[in-house]
Amino acid sequence: MEALRQFAMKGLAAARVQDIAHGVGMAQGLLYHYYPSKESICLDLIMDALDKLAEASLALKARDISAKEKLDTALRGLFHSIETSERFAQTCCLIAQMGEIALPGKEKEFIAEKRKAPYRIVADMIRQGQSDGTLVQGSAEDLSLLFWSVVNGLAIHRVTHNDSGPMPDYRLFLAMFSA
Repeated sequence: MEALRQFAMKGLAAARVQDIAHGVGMAQGLLYHYYPSKESICLDLIMDALDKLAEASLALKARDISAKEKLDTALRGLFHSIETSERFAQTCCLIAQMGEIALPGKEKEFIAEKRKAPYRIVADMIRQGQSDGTLVQGSAEDLSLLFWSVVNGLAIHRVTHNDSGPMPDYRLFLAMFSA
């Protein structure tokens, strides 16, 4: 989607509705018919991405496999998505820029809660692995933050450096979590 590309590459402040409309072959006025502002376009993209991320995280958490296997599956899938899906990597950039969007109080709180969900889910999986002795001890919340920081950092690097080379081997990162 053109709006995602514009926001990921330029940021919310520098992206222009005119460029988004031109990129999709639509008149700027028609785009304003569907979205009252570029912030509303950005918010719609973020909400969709957070919903999909939460859904995938919950599905993985519910699988009847060990916590270490869940992290392995998550990292393998996320690294693959960063490597093969420009949209996924751009979405990570967009979510990282989310603080730029001015939102009303309740909407901001709602988005903040949605944004925290994948962090909580990974923390729960880490606690499960700590209980069965397969994952390293330590604060599950801190380890979850590390997990998501690396994933997001790799995606942002890929977009901002126009890097289309192979991703690092995800097992290097998985080893940091293994007991």
